[in-house]
Amino acid sequence: MQKTIPCVFMRGGTSRGPYFLKDWLPQDIETRDKVLLSAMGSPHELQLDGLGGANSLTSKVAIVSKSAHPDCDVDYLFAQVSIDRALVDTRPNCGNMLSGVGPFAIEQGLVPAQNGETLVRIYNVNTKSTINAVVQTPGGKVEYEGDAKIDGVNGTGAPIRLNFLDAWGTVTGKVFPTGNLIDEIDGVQVTCIDAAMPMMIVRATDMGWKGDEKPVDLDANLEFMARLEKMRREAGLKMGLGDVSDSVIPKPVLVSKGAHDGQLVSRYFTPLKCHRSHAVTGAIGVATAYVTPGTVPYGLSVERQPGIHRIEIAHPSGRIEVDVELAQGETSVEVTGAGLIRTARKIMEGQLYIPSHILPETILPGTTS
Repeated sequence: MQKTIPCVFMRGGTSRGPYFLKDWLPQDIETRDKVLLSAMGSPHELQLDGLGGANSLTSKVAIVSKSAHPDCDVDYLFAQVSIDRALVDTRPNCGNMLSGVGPFAIEQGLVPAQNGETLVRIYNVNTKSTINAVVQTPGGKVEYEGDAKIDGVNGTGAPIRLNFLDAWGTVTGKVFPTGNLIDEIDGVQVTCIDAAMPMMIVRATDMGWKGDEKPVDLDANLEFMARLEKMRREAGLKMGLGDVSDSVIPKPVLVSKGAHDGQLVSRYFTPLKCHRSHAVTGAIGVATAYVTPGTVPYGLSVERQPGIHRIEIAHPSGRIEVDVELAQGETSVEVTGAGLIRTARKIMEGQLYIPSHILPETILPGTTS
């Protein structure tokens, strides 16, 4: 007989997936990952037997618990579930799924709601970084409806402010893990950066593109995609990430000049397909590189003084505005903080059915095998 575990299905930003309390899942990692694969219907190209949407943006999971860190309220572990392979990757963060963590944590009783707005201090387990989420809670209840619009999502919703406090160098130990602002891979200049997400940033023109192409056209060019993946794997080695053939990091990004100063056009890969909009963490990283002198994207920018600057990342579905805080470093300005607005929506809440051979009686959620 099938087993059931609680599940909340949510859209977070431009991503979607199930949200779980950590205690709802097996504590044994191998069994937990089998449960997540079953929940999403992987491995299968259509994910017919689960909640996945046959796209990397809709094959994501958020796992939330009371924080073990005194200066945070909750811990958030993100899991990227492969569509066609039995693989669960917990190395990256996802800023879009992060958008739903605050509302979820409040409604699950992990954070008491305030009247008006509620601050949720989130520790991202994947990248060991802290993000403050400000959630709308009029009357002490989470409000999902509102007037905030994010490109890539139909309609509007209540604004959720995400402030990234220490997302720079958290995965590799350095903002620029190779020790260089620019490296050369396969004869092309790249910037390898670890800012909210490890990435390899390349000028679109250096890869034979204008930079404003549709994702479907980029994906269809198999020769280009194979070259980009080869470059990404080499970047992973240079960044100290090892063999990244089974990991979704680092993410490759193509950038080109925007319509005006302060705007950068980006095509962000997940990594084997071009994102139909843009990752939040990717926007933080691209904006960081854009305002840092000496990087590949900085060549498309102008010098900026210390202070808060709004950077617009143009993507296939519209744009993301990132407020970047700059401070004077030893030799140039450095990014010390970044924030942006997202929305989220609870779609359903209930019981998720898991086959008994994956979740036997001897391995109940919240216990070890």
